[in-house]
Amino acid sequence: MNGADTAWIIVATALVLFMTLPGLALFYGGLVRARNVLSVFMQCYAIACLMSILWLAFGYTIAFGPGESGYWGGLDKMFLNGVTADSLSGTLPEVLFFAFQMTFAIITPALIVGAYVERVGFAFVLSFSGLWMLLCYAPVVHWIWGGGIMADGGIFGEVGVKDFAGGIVVHETAGLAALIIAIFLGPRKNRTTPPHNPGYVVIGAAMLWVGWFGFNGGSQLAADGGAAMAITVTHISAAAASLTWALWEKIKYGKASVVGLVTGTIAGLASITPTSGFVGPIEALIIGGIAGILCQELVNLVRNKLHIDDTLDVFAVHGVGGIFGTIMIAVFGHGAWIAQLGALAVVGVFTTVVTIALIKIVGAFTSLRVDVETETNGLDITVHGERAYDMTS
Repeated sequence: MNGADTAWIIVATALVLFMTLPGLALFYGGLVRARNVLSVFMQCYAIACLMSILWLAFGYTIAFGPGESGYWGGLDKMFLNGVTADSLSGTLPEVLFFAFQMTFAIITPALIVGAYVERVGFAFVLSFSGLWMLLCYAPVVHWIWGGGIMADGGIFGEVGVKDFAGGIVVHETAGLAALIIAIFLGPRKNRTTPPHNPGYVVIGAAMLWVGWFGFNGGSQLAADGGAAMAITVTHISAAAASLTWALWEKIKYGKASVVGLVTGTIAGLASITPTSGFVGPIEALIIGGIAGILCQELVNLVRNKLHIDDTLDVFAVHGVGGIFGTIMIAVFGHGAWIAQLGALAVVGVFTTVVTIALIKIVGAFTSLRVDVETETNGLDITVHGERAYDMTS
């Protein structure tokens, strides 16, 4: 065990959990109507709790167990069987590696929340998220990070796919799942209401930005120069994308919005995630600069041309950002084209099939969408019996 590595990953684990609670909850919560903000908080918080238990029970062993098939890790490490305080994973206590990866398993299904807020049943949220994490996310983790079929020596040859912190594993899977659920749900009854609290959005985005240092820097799994460079390029990409998003808004619409500025931040962060362990500052500047415009154009495509109500633009920002960053690894010569594109295609098809199957299966037991009256009155009071703001008190 290396003490410095261990100390850094303890901090990184806290930072990545901070991304979901409260970062993502505030970012998403501020973007919805006032009558639905508590439902967003509830969904993010409950997902964090449920994924933690499921990761302990089955997720970790599926993703990082010693299974030799290359497709999944087996069940030898269910409930951390055989893992003690003295067990090691590289230079880290294995239980810390488990906890760090658990925070990724929390935020990935939580990202999908942004696609279905304001109109989805709470039972569906928990049932779908739990099954999707186990049957879609965890196997993909094994394929790419757990020594599975897409790692070095796998189906793409001696040099496997490069995905440093989750462009494919986290952002492509969550983005595609979000798009598919949005298609199945159909649009909200009221799509024109502006974000009820842009202040929440800014605060949440700022928390995500800080937390992302643990997300990308922690993925080095060591306290060294590689972690420092990952943090640096993460920051540069986020800053560049924020500015180009705002500039593109100004050029197209005459005004640059604060919500647009911080959405650009998230686009830059998602885009640098897979590349953060391989690129330098100039490459990060290029990635972020392009991402701010690319993801904004994809938002317009999904919303206005395809007429898909991906409520908070999960696919256009996270999905497209992660895919773009994965491709840029090959563009800059840090990975093989066949591996990068092949992994995107295989994982894309797998995610699509599993997501559609789970929507059908879970939908057979619980309602996918709330009724019109519940949607009109808001999920906060109708589903959870609470209001975020009581103006009479």
